[in-house]
Amino acid sequence: MKLRILPLLVSTLFATAASAMEPFVVKDIRVEGIQRTEAGTVFNYLPVKVGETMSDEKAAQAIKALFATGFFKDVRLEQDNDVLVVTVQERPAIAQISFSGNKAFPSDKMKDGLKQIGLSEGLIFDRSMLDKAEQEIKRQYLSQGKYGAKVKAIVSPMERNRVAVRFDIEEGMVAKIKAINVVGNQAFTEDELLQQFNLTTPNWITWWTKDDQYSKQKLSADLEALRSFYMNQGYMDFSIDSTQVSITPDKRDIYITVSITEGEKYTVSDVKMAGEMLVPEDELRKLVTVEPGEYFNRQKITESSKAVGDRLGDDGYAFANVNAVPEVDKEKRTVAFTFFVDPGRRVYVRRINLTGNTRTRDEVLRREMRQLESAWYSGSKIERSKQRLDRLGYFSDVNVETPAVPGTTDQVDMNINVTEKSTGSVMFGAGLSSAEGVVLGVTINQANFLGTGNRVSAQVNTGKVNTTYSFSFVDPYYTPDGVSRGFNVYRKDVDSSSLNVGSYKTSSYGVGVNFGVPLNERDSFSYGLTVDYTDLTLSSTSSTRYLKYCDFNTSGCDNTTLRLDLGWAHDTRDNVLYPNKGVLQRINAEFGLPGLDQEYYKLSYQHTWYKDLTKNFTLMLNGEAGIGGGYGGKDLPFFKNFYAGGVSSVRGFDTSSIGPRAFDTGTSSDYAVGGTRRVVGNAELFFPIPGMKDNKQLKLSAFVDGGTVWGGEDNTTTGCSGASDCLRFSAGMGISWYSPFGPIKLVLAKPLNEKTGDKTQMLQFQLGSQF
Repeated sequence: MKLRILPLLVSTLFATAASAMEPFVVKDIRVEGIQRTEAGTVFNYLPVKVGETMSDEKAAQAIKALFATGFFKDVRLEQDNDVLVVTVQERPAIAQISFSGNKAFPSDKMKDGLKQIGLSEGLIFDRSMLDKAEQEIKRQYLSQGKYGAKVKAIVSPMERNRVAVRFDIEEGMVAKIKAINVVGNQAFTEDELLQQFNLTTPNWITWWTKDDQYSKQKLSADLEALRSFYMNQGYMDFSIDSTQVSITPDKRDIYITVSITEGEKYTVSDVKMAGEMLVPEDELRKLVTVEPGEYFNRQKITESSKAVGDRLGDDGYAFANVNAVPEVDKEKRTVAFTFFVDPGRRVYVRRINLTGNTRTRDEVLRREMRQLESAWYSGSKIERSKQRLDRLGYFSDVNVETPAVPGTTDQVDMNINVTEKSTGSVMFGAGLSSAEGVVLGVTINQANFLGTGNRVSAQVNTGKVNTTYSFSFVDPYYTPDGVSRGFNVYRKDVDSSSLNVGSYKTSSYGVGVNFGVPLNERDSFSYGLTVDYTDLTLSSTSSTRYLKYCDFNTSGCDNTTLRLDLGWAHDTRDNVLYPNKGVLQRINAEFGLPGLDQEYYKLSYQHTWYKDLTKNFTLMLNGEAGIGGGYGGKDLPFFKNFYAGGVSSVRGFDTSSIGPRAFDTGTSSDYAVGGTRRVVGNAELFFPIPGMKDNKQLKLSAFVDGGTVWGGEDNTTTGCSGASDCLRFSAGMGISWYSPFGPIKLVLAKPLNEKTGDKTQMLQFQLGSQF
């Protein structure tokens, strides 16, 4: 058999043959050398089929096509009589990828990253990909500030034409920002300007925040914050001339230098409005907060444009465009603005589409909608609908889009995509309070029972003072109008021996029903009835005040109460957990209805006001007042008295210790008796911990508290009598952390007008939630 090799080998891959060959008709094709590749794959890339004529030109095309697949590192074409023989040498496959020396990133995450660039176990090995892989791994380490990281790829052959790839990594040390310098500033000190930066030099908290590690993205954000700072102070011509980032030869220290030109400060000379204003100009003009005579402020310009656009959006003009066009006078250093209003076409919402709610029923989401289908588009109603879905607590993310309907000019759809989260939980908790000691509890809670939006909860709490067992069920939409109905059953035991209020024990059992009525978006009214049975346990050494309530029965007494609860709430806070602005008002009334053992009333009012003084500072003012008493010839039960003092009222004083005190001759000790009147006031300034500017869950505060309790029986009281005599003040610092385990509060307070006999606590704390 005669074998002739075509003069087209890998060394002359796409060149002309060294010596010509005579064309021949291919009667058969044979493939040799393949191990993993299917023969059909080779046949598909050949430009000649059985029965066709093979030539030098077609041979060159065949070799080029087979090399282009990336499967082979050598290809030869041979002629065996009239048989075309294709001999290939396959590239090895990657059998294993491993890493050594990596601590910052787990190996499986690094493998996922390499897969994105085409290097993965089971794929054909391509040596050119190694450099790309090394650079990708280095890039990951650079993102963590490890500029001295070294990566070396080692390839080891294995049996059956396979290779193992190992990346040897030297991570090196994290490079820290040694200094940040701003050059060219005159109006502001460098310290003032660096307050605008998130990046910083190492301090006591950067081990956690990582803000001392350089990042190009973070620096870009800081430079934009610096630009905004100057623009909001009137420096319209401000510019950043250059930014230099240098690193020391040992790759451990980074120096950042920012060169700026402040320019001149501009004053607003005039503000006008123009365009098609479909809303009365006076109404739109009130939304523009920029006034002539004040310094230029870019933030006010942007907010004013948005406010005017949002107002037009409430009337259906979803695509309103408001542009503030400046007229600059550089000689006088003034700027006039004209707000051009283009409302566009009025549109309405054709359809509301819901996606992502695999467990929650559609009706649970749709009943929260304030924007209705086939109604005019309203930006505020759409935003309110999103807020109401967020406040349900059923979803980790709520995304709302309003795309235009194809083929129309006056319709949009409202597409709502939600990401559901687990709403059921079984929590075993532990807390620690300076008042109650160790608090243990278990809570079984389902906030979205079977996807209906109904709330079911069962709780068991055990503490030194309070022990509670309860079960509750709430249907938030008992009626289509949003009236809620709830049922609750409870048992509550109180042992006051560890407090400063005298020693007694109560066991209360109750069952109740309550309703909540929404008056509008921010106001609600609630009412309910509860039947309560309370067993009061005393002893021969109990105080005279307590024995008198039980007609001097030393073993105690019991009573049954039909309790009516009424409440009104007004809530405009921007966030329930971390409010920065808004108002919370509450009025609560509790009545022991006539006909049973206890006939009394308790009224309380709370007004809390939040104001964001700056981006990072929030002022909170809180005022509370309460009054109670009996009727039908009866007094307010002593265990229903108001008390003050402790973490939740007047800090620095022991829990429930402020107000009149009684001396018990039996125990030769005095104790707080509470009162029928209560007033508490708090002023607190919240601000971030230095070095943690954007952490909303961990904040410091400085506060001043004041409060008093008075009223009721005073024939045996000591210490104070009357509102002014019992009034106490304190001041101090606090730290609040909404941790994954619940809220943690720690305060250091100093009483300002402590008197003889007062019970004080300089350090007070509350760790964890009382479930």
